[in-house]
Amino acid sequence: MITRTATARYEGMGKTGKGWISTQSGVLQDSRYGFNTRFEGEPGTNPEELIAAAHASCFTMALSFALAGAGHNEGNLETEAKVKLDQDGAGFKVSRSDLRLTASVPGIEEAELRRLAEEAKQNCPISKLLNAEMTLNVTVS
Repeated sequence: MITRTATARYEGMGKTGKGWISTQSGVLQDSRYGFNTRFEGEPGTNPEELIAAAHASCFTMALSFALAGAGHNEGNLETEAKVKLDQDGAGFKVSRSDLRLTASVPGIEEAELRRLAEEAKQNCPISKLLNAEMTLNVTVS
């Protein structure tokens, strides 16, 4: 069993409050977040961006292991995740995560790549965590 941690600190409340997030690995160390970074494009991060990064990286790693297991040991995978935040009554919800994969895997048939990518989308731990609609768009280069 693996446990990873992150901490979030918020000073002040609501729109005028400011937050900082840090991760166990130290990759994020007091990275700024808050209303302005989430809704107004100010520098800093936000929860949806972090979810998108987690989903893109988890899916891509799962696919790389699936490809290796199928005997494909060379190539490149690049995934963009677009996480959508929608109004939900008086609040908000993450309604979807759209993955866009660009893959270059020598010797693989497109149908096999698409099958393995779909399985990775369904089975990566972050996909299982998200209770949102997910799509996958594959570009073979």
